Amino acid sequence: MLITYAADKYPSREDLVDLYDAVEWAAYTNDPDRLASTAAASFTVATARDESGMLVGLALVVGDGMTIAYLQDVLVRPSHQRHGIAREWRRRAFEPSADVRQKVLMTDDEPERRAFYESIGFTEVRELPFPIRVFARLE
Repeated sequence: MLITYAADKYPSREDLVDLYDAVEWAAYTNDPDRLASTAAASFTVATARDESGMLVGLALVVGDGMTIAYLQDVLVRPSHQRHGIAREWRRRAFEPSADVRQKVLMTDDEPERRAFYESIGFTEVRELPFPIRVFARLE
């Protein structure tokens, strides 16, 4: 499987909707203009395309690029999962903010999510070697 990686700040709205639909993130595809604007406003957008040019994966990093980089979304089309795409993104998506100390993400509490994020180098907060607190407000 030939995969091409790029820092593609503006994947098309149609490509974004198709990929988010493929991973069943319908809450994002209900407002395609907002989805496209989110990608365009992100600090880093890392994309993966297959040999046909189809968008098969995406990683969005938001933040200031100096003190915090937040992995907002990481998606891989189900047909392309388990081929190392997300692992390659972790490296590529955070390259522009390599010297940033805080690299974070927040996700739901499904066991497969934990295994996935650990496989790409993240550690759950409660398992860090020093005390830390995380606060969130979801509305």
